[in-house]
Amino acid sequence: MSTTAELMNSPDATSDTPDHESDIVYQLEDRPPLLASFFAALQHVLASIVGIVTPPIIISNALGLEVSDASYIISMTLFVSGLATFIQAKRFGPVGSGLLAVQGTSFAFLGPIIGAAIAVKNQADAQTALAVVLGCVMAGAFIEIIISRFLHLAQKIITPVVTGVVVTLIGLTLIKVGLVSMAGGFYVMNNVPDAFASFRNLGIAFMVLAIIVTLNMSKNQYLRMSSIVIGLAVGYAVAAALGMVNFATLSTLPPFLVPEPLKYGIDFTWGRLLPLASSTSSRPSNRSVT
Repeated sequence: MSTTAELMNSPDATSDTPDHESDIVYQLEDRPPLLASFFAALQHVLASIVGIVTPPIIISNALGLEVSDASYIISMTLFVSGLATFIQAKRFGPVGSGLLAVQGTSFAFLGPIIGAAIAVKNQADAQTALAVVLGCVMAGAFIEIIISRFLHLAQKIITPVVTGVVVTLIGLTLIKVGLVSMAGGFYVMNNVPDAFASFRNLGIAFMVLAIIVTLNMSKNQYLRMSSIVIGLAVGYAVAAALGMVNFATLSTLPPFLVPEPLKYGIDFTWGRLLPLASSTSSRPSNRSVT
């Protein structure tokens, strides 16, 4: 993010590191200025929200869920992501890293989840499928918890070179998500193929990209820090002016939803757990936005 490079010489930055050149602006316990913190936090939210809500949207579309059920799943995804991120960042005893590691969702789970859910739905209904998926994911989470206790033993094998390659590959896998979003998004790709990669969609996407790149080159540090916010705001305004924003479906939903854990119940089958457990242990579900 642009905040890392902008405030290198900020008088508000307190650091115990030597005077030699470093890419680190703020140490773990430092507190950036309020305005810088606000823009950084807002950009973190805007940068991570698409990746967090897209998997539940894809799952909802695959199962053919009603709008009310889809909105509930998306709302619960955001709620759990915020709660888990708070615990991760604040660190309560041995739980949490104390770092700003945004806890989101991973596209690596989509295949096993959709496959298991559709198999159960064909025998019962979508609500039963969701209960099975939630139960298996909950059980699979303990596998990741157990493995995390032994990660320190793998430090000689998992060197910085290995982790660097893995992080790079994760970024490369997200290129497809970005390109699909620029062309119109997964919903348009699956339901309105004629509009996918249209000139209007690509034009707005490249306009937003150009605004962000241009502002990042500005000498004004606040413009650089808020480049993503401004780019998204301008793009949204242009999309609304072109009639691409439609709130008709949302008008039928309540303005607020109270978190309701296990709304669809919870179920479990070993046959559905194995593919979910293997994907859980093979790839982390959190995404750290910096």
